[in-house]
Amino acid sequence: MGIYVFDDNNVRELPVNERIKRCEQILRVESDESKRWDAVWLAGEASENHGGEVFDKIADLMEWVLENDNNNVVKHEACYQIAARNMRSKIPALIKAALNDKSDLTKHEALESLGLMRATEAIELIQNALNDPNEDVRQTARFVVKRLERMKKAGKYKPAEII
Repeated sequence: MGIYVFDDNNVRELPVNERIKRCEQILRVESDESKRWDAVWLAGEASENHGGEVFDKIADLMEWVLENDNNNVVKHEACYQIAARNMRSKIPALIKAALNDKSDLTKHEALESLGLMRATEAIELIQNALNDPNEDVRQTARFVVKRLERMKKAGKYKPAEII
């Protein structure tokens, strides 16, 4: 799937720690949101074969994007990467985004990501989004709550089995 992400800076060719640093640099200083989106993807992709400190650095970078980027599409991608890479330590960051972000797009994707991650432990917090002013956010919250409650009731919740 990675071949579809434009890597005009040849970030994939860098050793993993340099790759993370380059992605972080792009995310912090690049004004072009399309390049920042690619950096989010390329950083997330780097976590596939790495655990421990590398994985944690990438997860922290995704949280930084949620808290600091000014583009909702870039933040949407950070939510997706958190879920796709099963960065469970970032469930609180997703909840914060789902309930407090100014962007309905980001709220929606944060909620959907919580559902993908099977974050049954967060059902009560997710329910707060049922009162969001935006109908799309409320619909996403209803969907996620129903799905998580079904999983919890069925007793088939296994957090490692993501996507």
